Amino acid sequence: MTIKVNVGKKGIIIIPKSIRDLLNIKEGDSLLLNVIDGKIVLERERKINLEDLKKKFEEHEKRIAYAKKPRLGELEKVELEEEFEG
Repeated sequence: MTIKVNVGKKGIIIIPKSIRDLLNIKEGDSLLLNVIDGKIVLERERKINLEDLKKKFEEHEKRIAYAKKPRLGELEKVELEEEFEG
């Protein structure tokens, strides 16, 4: 999607409502402005909620808790090719 915008006083541009709606950009959101190969690239700033991240890791840990840990020497005789053959 390409939309022409004009640069106003102090270098201000207005992001059209159709794009704000499409990308769910709200007043007060932080955006990152980068210059890449002579082009201006505007991206949403990604904020990581550490509590949510911790919760996801804990949920993942519970899902894989059933996996049996190999004992020392248990995999000594296993060849990688055997693992991928029917």
